[in-house]
Amino acid sequence: MTEVTATSSDAAKSAALGRMKLFALGLLLAAAVLFAVARANEDGSSVWGYVRAFAEAAMVGALADWFAVTALFRHPLRIPIPHTAIIPNRKDEIGRSLGEFVETNFMSREILDERLAGIDVGRRLGEWLAEPDHAVRASIAVADVIRGAIEVIDDTQVQEGIERIVESRIRSTAIAPLLGKTIDLAIEGGHHQRLLDAIFTALQGFLADNRVTFRERLEQESPWWVPDSIDDRIFAKIYDGVTRFLVDVGVDGDHEVRHSIEQRVESFADRLRTDPDLLAKGEQLKDEILAHPDVQAWISSLWRDAKRGLIDAASRPESELRERIAVSLAKLGERLRDEPELQAKIDRWVTQAVGYVVENYRSEVSKLIESTVARWDGESTSRKLELQVGRDLQFIRINGTIVGGLAGLVIHTLGNAFF
Repeated sequence: MTEVTATSSDAAKSAALGRMKLFALGLLLAAAVLFAVARANEDGSSVWGYVRAFAEAAMVGALADWFAVTALFRHPLRIPIPHTAIIPNRKDEIGRSLGEFVETNFMSREILDERLAGIDVGRRLGEWLAEPDHAVRASIAVADVIRGAIEVIDDTQVQEGIERIVESRIRSTAIAPLLGKTIDLAIEGGHHQRLLDAIFTALQGFLADNRVTFRERLEQESPWWVPDSIDDRIFAKIYDGVTRFLVDVGVDGDHEVRHSIEQRVESFADRLRTDPDLLAKGEQLKDEILAHPDVQAWISSLWRDAKRGLIDAASRPESELRERIAVSLAKLGERLRDEPELQAKIDRWVTQAVGYVVENYRSEVSKLIESTVARWDGESTSRKLELQVGRDLQFIRINGTIVGGLAGLVIHTLGNAFF
């Protein structure tokens, strides 16, 4: 058994209950004193007889109602009288009845639909989110949900799922046709021309940087009997011709060499899509790449890196993720505020969601109430309930004292009048 959780207002309620108990007890003691005085001074006096009758009946009424009120929460005078201490003894039945009452009278789809119909959830939500400060507050809550969900997710399961998805996606995509399509797009956009410009410029630099090496190579290949002067002239002519050729091709975007290279590249791209040998080699290359330890390590790190980045972004107020969430929520709020159709759609979603929960889980609410009350300790439950309603119940004792006294007075008066 567990004790009922105390609240911050329990102390104030306890003090108020104590004052009301003292007041009711004071009335009982006043009636007792009045009875004693009347009894001592009665001596056949009709006035004191009326007073005695009033006080006597007031005491009876006060004691009877004290007994009735006390019997709800404990045994009066700690005597185990049958049918007393009702709440501690019947706590479980009360919890069961309370659960059934809530389920029957509150967890009804008709009642909730009627209530939701007048709330205008969509419009109110839109007006609230449209305020920038509210959107920021909501973004904090959303970011907390994202961070919490990510932190409790089973990393192993997520990582394995990502690995399967990535590898399955890569393996289902033929690499050679994809490369061919990439080449086609590059040619259509003229990107290959910039690549050729860079290649020819690099070749010119390569020739210039290695001029001495090429000259030495020619000297090695030239017959011994050819004079050096002739080798110099031959080398200079060849070198200058090649250099001018590279310059011409480099500066002329419409050069035939460029067209020739472009045609060959286009032909190769077409072969990548149709040639069985190239298709097979592409798949073999893809398998080798996927099997490489570095690629496997990269795939394995995807979720770990993504998780770390998401948690960091969700935790920092100045992160782009938080800013984007706030902006998106504000825009959603503006749409909800200004678009009646969207408001109606949200209202329908909320109504359907609440209706589904009510229809499928309302019995769970009843069971929750019943099981929660069943776990409570009987005495602490009784004390808690007495704090909640005991002050009002003391009015029963007060009224019992007054009404009992008046009833006794009336009975005494009628007895003297007719008997």
